[in-house]
Amino acid sequence: MSSKRVLVTGGLGFIGSHTVVALQKEGHEVVIIDNLSNSSIDVLGGITQITGKTPEFENIDLRDKTAVKDFFEQYHDIEDVIHFAASKAVGESVMNPLLYYENNISTLVYLLQELNKKPSSRFIFSSSCTVYGQADELPITENAPVKKAESPYGNTKQIGEEIIQDTCKTNVDFKAIALRYFNPIGAHPTAEIGELPIGTPQNLIPFITQTAIGKREELSVFGDDYPTEDGTAIRDYIHVMDLAEAHVKALNRLIENNEKSNYEVFNLGTGQGNSVLEVIKSFEKVSRENLPYKIVGRREGDVIAAYADTTKANEDLGWKANRSLDDALESAWKWQKVVQEREEKEEN
Repeated sequence: MSSKRVLVTGGLGFIGSHTVVALQKEGHEVVIIDNLSNSSIDVLGGITQITGKTPEFENIDLRDKTAVKDFFEQYHDIEDVIHFAASKAVGESVMNPLLYYENNISTLVYLLQELNKKPSSRFIFSSSCTVYGQADELPITENAPVKKAESPYGNTKQIGEEIIQDTCKTNVDFKAIALRYFNPIGAHPTAEIGELPIGTPQNLIPFITQTAIGKREELSVFGDDYPTEDGTAIRDYIHVMDLAEAHVKALNRLIENNEKSNYEVFNLGTGQGNSVLEVIKSFEKVSRENLPYKIVGRREGDVIAAYADTTKANEDLGWKANRSLDDALESAWKWQKVVQEREEKEEN
């Protein structure tokens, strides 16, 4: 295995931190860039606790083009980048589109400009199943048409993929994989790291766990009039550790020159859809807690159902999601209890 350093942008965020753990377990040297806008420096300690090794860390805002240039001059040996750093809340992107275009597009361009200067480089892009919009057929394969985005967030992922693809066309020595995630949930089994949203959670699972622990009054279920079995929206919920391991597989694929072309796309999901009410029932089962919730109107930008066809990831990437919905929710609940304990200690 190459002992060269891997840059992980947004490496103290939810998916980034779990991927750093998976990379370090595989023997990769990791450098993290994070501006701490939606993460905490405490996560660095969690990564160290799990792996016994502290990754290098740089507090850089990737919107600062000069800072990005300076970073690559300092870390001139870095040729491998896994890019997570981005704003990711669908609802917020509808309210504040320009923030999303600046944060998610300009940062990507600045990174690619620096990588393009190197004789060869490898890039793993954190994309999303939102690029498919409301798919015509389920499960969704990588060949499904990319539809007009339902939100500015989704649009930044589509544009991001196009920018990377265009870069691959003009530079044959630049290799990239776009990983289209479905819905990442859960936490590391040690409960040393997990999903830690700042302010009101925008995702279902932290809202569930915060409601169950008494931090939120009740959970809002956005719509029960969808054309699904119980009327609630269906998603493919994937354990964050399964997702993290897929990034290591993708990077190793490029390092070992196993790619079929210098730009590839993979769906990352379980291949199974669960409705919001099914998730609530599963959580109540593993936590033994009663979850107060109310049905409210649909949320702008939400699709009816989305779950992955994982055949390509299983066969070409040699990766499969192994952890269940119950496993993921149990780990998320364990993590929430640790967070609550820490908060109570700080207050006392």
